[in-house]
Amino acid sequence: MDFRHVFVCVQQRPPGHPMGSCSDRQSREVFQRFMEKQQMDPELFMSCMITPTGCLNACGVGPVVVVYPEGVWYGGVRPQDVDEIVEKHLKGGEVVERLVVSKGKPPGMF
Repeated sequence: MDFRHVFVCVQQRPPGHPMGSCSDRQSREVFQRFMEKQQMDPELFMSCMITPTGCLNACGVGPVVVVYPEGVWYGGVRPQDVDEIVEKHLKGGEVVERLVVSKGKPPGMF
């Protein structure tokens, strides 16, 4: 299994902010689920780093999860999607296409 680094936006903006925030859309629960999966799986623990981040400037498609080195941006990620990302992408090297919002660069960048 290749080494991967997973970034999960957990940005929290003030209530009523026009951009909203990933944290308001369960991103902290997404991050927590990644951490639980990693702690339960020694292979995943040794081959993956999970990092919470501030804003990744893709608020419209949040919660956002980015997987490197591939540079795959997942959007609208829910806690129940984490198992599929772990099994297919982190362990199997297969991108979960139904959640992809961009590959290789942030969404909306040219």
